[in-house]
Amino acid sequence: MSTFVEFLKIVVFGLVEGFSEWLPISSTGHLILVENIVNLNVSAEFMNVFRVVIQLGAIMAVLVLYHRRLNCLGLIRWRHLSPKAFAQQTAILQLWIKIVIACVPAAVVGILLDEILDRYLYNPYVVAAMLIIYGILFIVLEKHNEYVDFPVKKVSQINYLNAFYIGLFQLLALIPGTSRSGATILGAMLLGCSRTASAEFTFFLGIPVMFGASLLKMFHYGLAFSPLELFYMVAGMLIAFLVSMYSIKFLMDYVKQRDFRVFGYYRIILGMIVLVYFSLAALLEL
Repeated sequence: MSTFVEFLKIVVFGLVEGFSEWLPISSTGHLILVENIVNLNVSAEFMNVFRVVIQLGAIMAVLVLYHRRLNCLGLIRWRHLSPKAFAQQTAILQLWIKIVIACVPAAVVGILLDEILDRYLYNPYVVAAMLIIYGILFIVLEKHNEYVDFPVKKVSQINYLNAFYIGLFQLLALIPGTSRSGATILGAMLLGCSRTASAEFTFFLGIPVMFGASLLKMFHYGLAFSPLELFYMVAGMLIAFLVSMYSIKFLMDYVKQRDFRVFGYYRIILGMIVLVYFSLAALLEL
């Protein structure tokens, strides 16, 4: 019975990760709340690896949904491609170059400061503050953009310099509770990118950033777990993958018709819930 209960908890984590990773609402904020409410009976080492493994499931959803937009392997056969096919493959290669350029700042700073940031900033009060602050920023920005005609309407129109600038905004997501997608979407919109272009480019940036971070964590902690624990990890990853497929489609359909203000209000409410919950928990311990 206890094993079944633990599995149900794993399902909850996979659902939360899948829904919150790609929406600009901070997966960290949701997971830190879930970890304290739905307490898994596992070791700290397992949780450190489990968090990144379920992220891998979310990454796989992007690769599956956008495989045609991201697959530039056809250039290997460039001599046999038609002019149209060659142009398409070249555009995909250029997209990957922009993704790499945008990921350089976070990769460098993240590797240098990862453990320090986790040690001093991974706490509910920082998460709550970032949820509220960026929620307000989303509302203010969308109010300003109410009648704006964005000059950059497609990801292909994002130039290399703006890709780098978006990467600088991604650095903000190193503070827990900011939301990687939230920071990059805000940054891209400030640079003149449409909501759909901002969201799509954010999905693409997540591939190397999250994949690299996951590999570093797995390398640091290893995978020396029991068969049951490995099953939990695979199950959580699969659930996160399936839910991410829906979450990504939902966001893209949503922003074609509406703005991001609703996510701003949601962040503020969640931030207040996190703040009140952990403040009360601290008072009860006194």
